[in-house]
Amino acid sequence: MSWIDSSRVDLNVPVPGGVHPTAVWEHPARASAPTDPVTAARPLLLVHGFRGDHHGMDLIAHHVRRRPVVVPDLPGFGATAPLPGGLTLGSYVGFLDGLLGVVEQRFGTRPLVVGHSFGSILVAHLADRLARQNHPLDALALINPITSPALEGPSRLASHLARVYYALSARLPERAGDAVLGHPLIVRGMSEVMATTRDPGLRRYIHDQHRRYFSTYSDRDSLAQAFDMSVSHTAAEAAPALTMPVLVISGGADSIAPPAPTRAFVDALPDARSHVFDGVGHLVHYERPEPTARLLEDFADRHPGR
Repeated sequence: MSWIDSSRVDLNVPVPGGVHPTAVWEHPARASAPTDPVTAARPLLLVHGFRGDHHGMDLIAHHVRRRPVVVPDLPGFGATAPLPGGLTLGSYVGFLDGLLGVVEQRFGTRPLVVGHSFGSILVAHLADRLARQNHPLDALALINPITSPALEGPSRLASHLARVYYALSARLPERAGDAVLGHPLIVRGMSEVMATTRDPGLRRYIHDQHRRYFSTYSDRDSLAQAFDMSVSHTAAEAAPALTMPVLVISGGADSIAPPAPTRAFVDALPDARSHVFDGVGHLVHYERPEPTARLLEDFADRHPGR
């Protein structure tokens, strides 16, 4: 269940060959912004991570007070169907380009784009696409960004095994494949690996969220396509195009997006602000949602858009 301060809106997002019906959750602003009322209305567009849906961004969206927040279910996840041409980096970026235009038209101003994990790959490459079109983003925010290749480095064995896991699951009979992908022990194991908090209540919440929403993918083929794309690309590939102000929020104990490559990524950007939560891993959106919301709002205040 989403927070009661959000509501679902179904948007038709232009994509090659037509439009793609997209489920989007909107969280209204709940406090007056101290800036100009035109720029204060600029929303945040939050793009969730792999195997999640809009629920993963609920806590951050709930704590953003002064700006509306828009959170879509990405194609292939939650209530949004896969893209007709398959889930590739290019198709996702094209979709986000269309969604950005729809949200801009809806609110009268271009949103601040924010991507978490898998979403960081997508929005970084979206920034690259828009820069090539001479319509660049004026600012960008990344949470737990994927800055090093998953199939290389210390986690390469786990990434290769996961790739085989998703590929084999897609080839099994439908009932068996879904049973393997959504097996409670596998989902709980993934959740235990990612959670770093010692707070028992928060750990229960994280595990419950993963139990509820980690298997809300549309179908096994789409999930395998999305995973293959997620381990084949990084946000760092788009670094040359990220000349705008960039806010990078990360966890100092992140094993999926290790701190060292993230620091190198930040250092290579011409205008980057970095905030690292010590002792937090890949679940900043669950373990530090309130300070993350404040960081995003402060960043949006400095870059009110146009």
